[in-house]
Amino acid sequence: MLVIISPAKKLDFEKPALTTKFTQLSGIDKSKKLIKELKKCDAKKISSLMKLSDSLTELNMKRYKSFKTPFTLKNAKQALFSFKGDTYVGLDAETMKVKDIDYAQKHLRILSGLYGLVRPLDLIQPYRLEMGTKFSCEGNKNLYEYWQDSITKEVKSLLKKEKVLVNLASKEYFSAISFKELDAEIITPAFKEKKGDGFKMVSFYAKKARGMMSRFIIDHKVKDLKGLLKFNVDGYKYNKKLSTEFAPVFTRS
Repeated sequence: MLVIISPAKKLDFEKPALTTKFTQLSGIDKSKKLIKELKKCDAKKISSLMKLSDSLTELNMKRYKSFKTPFTLKNAKQALFSFKGDTYVGLDAETMKVKDIDYAQKHLRILSGLYGLVRPLDLIQPYRLEMGTKFSCEGNKNLYEYWQDSITKEVKSLLKKEKVLVNLASKEYFSAISFKELDAEIITPAFKEKKGDGFKMVSFYAKKARGMMSRFIIDHKVKDLKGLLKFNVDGYKYNKKLSTEFAPVFTRS
């Protein structure tokens, strides 16, 4: 089972990772090309592209200028321990054991607008570049076009062995994959909260639940849909009535 999740805007490059083990990004050459083009942009363009405040614009321009390869443990950090958004609160990587980190390295992938398809132990440097940013590079009018072929190729290769893909990424990020080319079961879970007489998706809780399900898959070494439907963390339970075969819905009161 291969699990795909989104990155996060919130980052932590101060606290050391739980491990000194690391790997290098497969798409670093494409990342360097993006950085080269981003360095040519002035503050006004960066702010407009990403809808950033003046302070965030300045911060990210500094990040682009300080980008330097090769990545090492002195100038970069493993992705799994760098992202700190809602999904990563649910994933709770800080409590993982060595065997769990090793399993995640094989079965979990993070989609990134700057780095492409990222393994948990791949070193990254701080950045801000969402996949939906309409930034052109090498004749591609946006980041979807720029990354889709290489990301899809990597995912297809991984699915030769895994056969099941669990999409726990946002629509914005999962759209970077040409899923029509994938020869696998694609499962896209949804998480909803009890609201009045029905159930409703609440973004904050759904993002955290995606992380919790990712952790559930890692902890229990889930291999198929049957195992996935046993997800019962933080009050969530499989709701058969609201689900379809490859779009299971998990609800809680």
